[in-house]
Amino acid sequence: MNPSCTSPDRRFSVAPMMDWSDRHCRHLWRIISRHSVLYSEMVTTGALIHGDSERFLKYHPAEHPLALQLGGSNPNDLATCSKMAEDWGYDEVNLNCGCPSDRVQNGMIGAILMGHPQLVADCIKAMQDAVSIDVTVKHRIGIDDMEDYAGLCDFVETVAKTGCKTFIVHARKAWLQGLSPKENREIPPLKYAMVHDLKRDYPELEIIINGGLTTLDQCQLHLSQSEQYPVSLDGVMVGREAYTNPYLLAEVDKCLYGDDHAIPSRTEVALEFIEYCREEMAQGTQLKHMSRHILGLFQGVKGAKQFRRHISENAYKADASISVLEDALAKVDENKRYA
Repeated sequence: MNPSCTSPDRRFSVAPMMDWSDRHCRHLWRIISRHSVLYSEMVTTGALIHGDSERFLKYHPAEHPLALQLGGSNPNDLATCSKMAEDWGYDEVNLNCGCPSDRVQNGMIGAILMGHPQLVADCIKAMQDAVSIDVTVKHRIGIDDMEDYAGLCDFVETVAKTGCKTFIVHARKAWLQGLSPKENREIPPLKYAMVHDLKRDYPELEIIINGGLTTLDQCQLHLSQSEQYPVSLDGVMVGREAYTNPYLLAEVDKCLYGDDHAIPSRTEVALEFIEYCREEMAQGTQLKHMSRHILGLFQGVKGAKQFRRHISENAYKADASISVLEDALAKVDENKRYA
């Protein structure tokens, strides 16, 4: 069962990212930050119920606090999968109402659900009835022609009536036709003020902002009252930047959680991750499935390009051993930065 009796502190979290935030990547993030809440990739209910559930649910105990994100629209299936998440010890289960890809739209999964707020409420209620851990929702500010604030409020109010308290809001709308998932992460303009307006109008809810955040200074801006944003938010969620530049998380514990523990150096992070990879390889995991997540660790450090190149050129070989990472690490000098 869930090892914690309290809700995760979502002041800072790392977003669920398809093909990126697998258990190996999450372990790397946890080495860097003790407090960040980590989210799994989106897992569809069909994959859990009819597929290899252990493959999707397995994680390292060090990953807590940890949330499982589900994709689906059948209340009974979502309830079943939420119970699986609780039984596996996840701290939270999250419903995806923000993914804009055609593939998931056809299964009534992701952002398309924003056009069906009562169905989302039914799903959330079924999930809540099945588990005692937190049930949360991640969504956009709107879809297609639904971009008015009233429409966003209607969605949030309908879902909140179930007792759901936590809304993770990607501050972009999603175009379900005409834009690719990648374009939907970049082209629709960010409208942070709409998320702050939600917190102003629904102060009893936990409102977390997502979308375009790349620095801790930006995160602090949304977590503090200012002339630009008179109402502070409850949390921030960072996505792509945490993957391409994972050492961003190094200051999170101190700056956002007030924890003054010694910050590990990049080299210390790499050495601990190498030991993790060694243990995983002993259990049959291939190096290529883990090594790709560490490519951005030395961003801006002398030798970073050689580090990335060595891993990229060697980790995918059939006979790749842990020495690939050890040899790559020898090519960087953390004490020297690029000009």
